[in-house]
Amino acid sequence: MASARGGEVTIRDLSKSFSLGGRQLAVLRSLNLDIRSGECLVIVGASGSGKTTLLRILAGLERADGGAVAIDGREIEGVGEERAVIFQEPRLLPWLTVLGNVAFGLEVRGVPKADAEKRARFYIALVGLAEFGDAYPRQLSGGMAQRVGIARALTVQPEILLLDEPLGALDAMTKISMQEELARIWNEENVTMVVVTHDLEEAIYLADRVLILPKEKGGAARLIEIDLPRPRDRSESRFVRYREELLREFGLH
Repeated sequence: MASARGGEVTIRDLSKSFSLGGRQLAVLRSLNLDIRSGECLVIVGASGSGKTTLLRILAGLERADGGAVAIDGREIEGVGEERAVIFQEPRLLPWLTVLGNVAFGLEVRGVPKADAEKRARFYIALVGLAEFGDAYPRQLSGGMAQRVGIARALTVQPEILLLDEPLGALDAMTKISMQEELARIWNEENVTMVVVTHDLEEAIYLADRVLILPKEKGGAARLIEIDLPRPRDRSESRFVRYREELLREFGLH
């Protein structure tokens, strides 16, 4: 079901502050960024650097103090159907089956039930859960539940997929498996993907480019192009060099 899409994002002079203890705390300062249609951009940074804030602004869940964000040349105003968000917790509706959860977003948009379920089954199969359409969330593992969340987001066929620490709650082996699944799905669906993560290896595995947000006041954001073939080999020497470069950025190497 993949098709040519838009999903180009333009960010200009973006700033955002929060009030903390009677003073203003700036988390984003005059950020300028172009996200290419169909690319996977991964955002990393220390706690408090504004990663999730930036993602929420892109999703339309948070308003910036200044600057502008546009998708395909149109400035965003709140949430929109061209964007779908996947959080760390899948937030499935416990009274609905896997099929019901994945079809839900289409049904509330007025898509006839039979058509919604047909499309939902396609995406349930895409994430490897074809045999679990009749299962309920309580019967799923954490990794399976997150797959359902991904299928639900993809079913509405967004131009942009926004993921906030989507694999952060999973064990190490499941996380690696899900990273491979995300890379495969991104490739098959031709969707612009923006991922927030604390996992530097995950960033290198998924990203076309990594955006490093500074925590220091007055620091500048930095973009690193990840020039590696796909699928990626975590033990390959260039992969290891990218990991060392990111570790140095955070003073960990």
